[in-house]
Amino acid sequence: QVQLVESGGGLVHPGGSLRLSCAASGSFISRYSMGWYRQAPGKQRELVARTTSRLMTDYANSVKGRFTICRDNANNTLLLLISSLKPEDTAVYFCRVDGDEVSRRKMDLWGQGTLVTVSS
Repeated sequence: QVQLVESGGGLVHPGGSLRLSCAASGSFISRYSMGWYRQAPGKQRELVARTTSRLMTDYANSVKGRFTICRDNANNTLLLLISSLKPEDTAVYFCRVDGDEVSRRKMDLWGQGTLVTVSS
């Protein structure tokens, strides 16, 4: 069973950058479709970015041009590179596995989240 551990969150000034990591253990991430989600206080969890095993990507309109999702397969880690941070990006960011593209099995596996706070 794959396990996910996010890291890299913190307090950042508006306009700043962060690198979020989702380290996977138990299986290789190259076979999974995965995504980053976020949940702001009092709001529903929302998809931020998603990538397939074939490296297709999709982004929420609110983060296009500022966020980049990518895989570090050598370290079995999913990354979210964030720039031009805005206060409205403040949220807990979660990593999720939503499918095994080798077995074609749907999955719903989450990490524990990492908090990003954007404030001056």
